Amino acid sequence: MEWVKTCTAAAKYNLANSGVKSYPLSSLPVDFQALQLTGPGAYGYRPLVEALARKCDVPSDCVATALGTSGANHLAMAVLIEPGDQVLIEHPSYPLLWECASYHGAEVKFFERRAESKFAINVDALRKLITPKTKLIVLTNLHNPSCALTGTTTLREIGSLGPRVLVDEVYLDLLYDKTPETSFKLGEQFVVTSSLTKVYGLSGPRCGWVLAAPEIVKRIYRLNDLFGVNNPYVTDQISCVALEHLPQIAKWSRDLLTKHRAIANDFLAATPTLESDPLTAGTVIFPKASVPVDQLCQLLRDRYETVITPGHFFGAPDRVRIGIGGETPILTEGLARVSAALKELTR
Repeated sequence: MEWVKTCTAAAKYNLANSGVKSYPLSSLPVDFQALQLTGPGAYGYRPLVEALARKCDVPSDCVATALGTSGANHLAMAVLIEPGDQVLIEHPSYPLLWECASYHGAEVKFFERRAESKFAINVDALRKLITPKTKLIVLTNLHNPSCALTGTTTLREIGSLGPRVLVDEVYLDLLYDKTPETSFKLGEQFVVTSSLTKVYGLSGPRCGWVLAAPEIVKRIYRLNDLFGVNNPYVTDQISCVALEHLPQIAKWSRDLLTKHRAIANDFLAATPTLESDPLTAGTVIFPKASVPVDQLCQLLRDRYETVITPGHFFGAPDRVRIGIGGETPILTEGLARVSAALKELTR
């Protein structure tokens, strides 16, 4: 996260972002004159909690609001694990997941999502890693960084292993009308986090949430008294408006990514130095590079004004993650510059 904040913002062609570009504020029908700076929001702004409950089709007492998915993951782990507990986290993985677990004092171990298996989870291999100390299994769905979907059957099997299962579903709505129900509905051992940030281009309001049993939700809110007290009242109101208009925002996002996936897949087909299956869903590609990744990324920054994410941040040093959800001219020119840098390295 420090690298993202300090090393990518100045790049003219930033392909390091993993979400959809910002949804235009002018397209969100917010009556700014009607917004209030403060109001009743202790332990969840009720209109927002109820709107999220309707979106996820769960009881409202199973919803805790949070500041984005990262905030939701932090609160969930703070409640679910104690220092010395063992936590099993997928690999490759989004680094904030294992860093957050480590911050809370957990012993982190990884289970592999292998590229040759299209980053699917091998439940039998996962089962062998579980010990009496294992309190939590953590995964993303869609998988960050590969965008692989973990189906309901596999999730049920993981849920039967014993430990609680934390599923970060921030990318799941990228399946749009084919999005499965949240895994929270698979059983009480599941805790789910998500937000409106990545799929809908709504990172500004920081609308995140945790789906959990009511007793866990209560503990999350009480623990948040130590961290953030209340979420910003203004952005909670704006998030309610966004949720009312989510279908039209989803169409905007889907149309953008349909066009950009075609651009990305054409790029992959024409770039043999990057090995990847065509992208069918998601906002990133995660190809294996046949050139030194750190050298490629440094060359892109130094000479091509372009930033992509080195795979070592995800535990995959031979890969790169390239975001496709930004502005179309940035994507097309950025990919052209990645191609030029690859040719320079392979001369």
